[in-house]
Amino acid sequence: MKHRYRVVQFFLTAMGMLLMMSAPAMATGITVSGVVQDGSKQVVAKATVYLIQASDVEEMAKTKLYPKKNADNDEPMEDNLAANKDKYKKGLSDKQGNFKIAGVADGKYFIYVVPADSTYLPGGSKANTSVSSQELKGKKVEILLSGNISADATFVGTSSCLECHKAYATEKMTLHKLGIRVAGKDSKLQDSSRFVEFDNGLNILKAGATFYFTNYDKERGFDKYKISREMPKDPAAASLSATFAVDGKGNVTVKMQNLKDPSDPPRVYPVEMTYGGGLYKQRYLLRVGKSLYPFLQFNEHGNDAYGNRTRQQFRDYHADWFYDEEAKKLKNPPIAKSFDKECASCHYTGYTLTKLDSGEYVAGAVNDPNGEFDVDGDGIPNELNVGCESCHGAGSAHVKASAAKKAATIVSPNKLASERSSLICGQCHSRPQGFLNNDQPVNKDNKMMVPGTSRNDYLNNYTTREDAAPGDIWESHSKSHHQQYLDFIRSSKYRNGDQILSCSTCHDPHGSGSFKHQMRQEGVTPGNTYCQGCHTAQKDIVKHTEKAVGMAHGPETKITCTNCHQFKTAQTGAGFGKGLVTEDGKNYWENDITSHLFIVPRKDNKHVKGVDPDKAMPIPYTNSCGISCHDPKSLQ
Repeated sequence: MKHRYRVVQFFLTAMGMLLMMSAPAMATGITVSGVVQDGSKQVVAKATVYLIQASDVEEMAKTKLYPKKNADNDEPMEDNLAANKDKYKKGLSDKQGNFKIAGVADGKYFIYVVPADSTYLPGGSKANTSVSSQELKGKKVEILLSGNISADATFVGTSSCLECHKAYATEKMTLHKLGIRVAGKDSKLQDSSRFVEFDNGLNILKAGATFYFTNYDKERGFDKYKISREMPKDPAAASLSATFAVDGKGNVTVKMQNLKDPSDPPRVYPVEMTYGGGLYKQRYLLRVGKSLYPFLQFNEHGNDAYGNRTRQQFRDYHADWFYDEEAKKLKNPPIAKSFDKECASCHYTGYTLTKLDSGEYVAGAVNDPNGEFDVDGDGIPNELNVGCESCHGAGSAHVKASAAKKAATIVSPNKLASERSSLICGQCHSRPQGFLNNDQPVNKDNKMMVPGTSRNDYLNNYTTREDAAPGDIWESHSKSHHQQYLDFIRSSKYRNGDQILSCSTCHDPHGSGSFKHQMRQEGVTPGNTYCQGCHTAQKDIVKHTEKAVGMAHGPETKITCTNCHQFKTAQTGAGFGKGLVTEDGKNYWENDITSHLFIVPRKDNKHVKGVDPDKAMPIPYTNSCGISCHDPKSLQ
């Protein structure tokens, strides 16, 4: 009996082992479940939901980012998905939009959705902040996808958008909406009341100012002349003068006269519109034939006492287009240099470009009854500034759609991964070159990209040079204006394993707050609270600065996060005047456009040591620290 029992026991044990070997392995880890919908709460079926490992994004962040076409490390979600698609856990949404992902191991993940077709855009509302598997356990994850713009959609104008979205009328008060303005007049889509000094420069011109353009220097860029408000002591140095006036109808004009040849007939041009004016500078758009041309620059913080010509109150802006130094004659500006061809695409909503039989270029924009000016001559004003559709896409299908289909027909940037949403701003804030061979990112058909386009598609189809030229960068930080995106994508805010920021994380595109740079968090100290909302360990500025620089800075110093982490490296207007003056009388200037790298250069920065201060990159050591409080010799 004992022997038979042992045989039976052995048989059962062997059978059990065989069954264990042949049976499927027990699932380990947790199950992540949820639903995929759009902003109208319509379910999205057949969408693939991926769990992208945060550790992979952290590894990507260790690589140097080269802004170039087909780079494999400049899109945190899409590049990692392309490289590791078979590695990541995934689930497919069913007819009710529900999905499940089983066997998810402990770790941190970004939840990224790829829709089945082009009705929706990839990414989703959970794509930019990583979550731990334990946070997902037992919860139903609700993911919202952005709609997409159909190929046949057309622009309808911001007035049409505001009929339903009245809460976003605050957009009228943003500098994006005030950039191009009929001289001295708001359109019904503009409200300049926040910027009481908007027309300081224009008002000087309207009072009858005369400018003398002297000392021509062909080696300089757009300011080949020095400017004087008085006839120079050496009249031979002066080439032309420009006198502004207001005619009987209230229109501003400029009369140019040849100072080298008085027999040359003067030329008079209408000053049709202003270009900027809310913060640092304003230029003036003259109508010449069918096109617009910029002329003269007013620097809001400029001072004629500054020895640096770029920082005086008025600065030459391409007077050389209106005067031929070889022939000593006045001339009309070159057709190929018009604002229409060289600049308008980043300003006009629904930009188009037409080349006339005369060779002139005329830029068009969407018709809007409340727009700024009728630039295309069809009797209806055009929207000449960044409007709703610049960021959300052409709205005709959205306007016609039923309530259930609304969300699927328009781009919602807050439901995209940062790499796509930030690019909406970045296309005009990185100084690329497009197919017009200038700083406008337009494709071969002279069209701007559709919001929601991937960075890779954008670089391949809308640029011939991906980003700023080397001369526009101080080796690292931006040197020229409208390059914030170029800095940002090289920062740790764009590639990390926790929270991938976008432009709209800190900036409110709709301008609902009162901060001039459209910062979020109304009623808080600009520069601190919106940083400390995430950087909780640095909430105590006293302790943080003592640890970081060896010297505590309390509230009485009015030191903010941005004084050190977002100092002004780039110049657009005059900057903020003289910075640190060295013992030999040389000056480190304070500029006016913020770096978006968020790193703090030290005082031994190579652009300061051994470099002419007038050409050195502004850094906190020479400016925020060295001007106001500290003797630089005492600093570490």
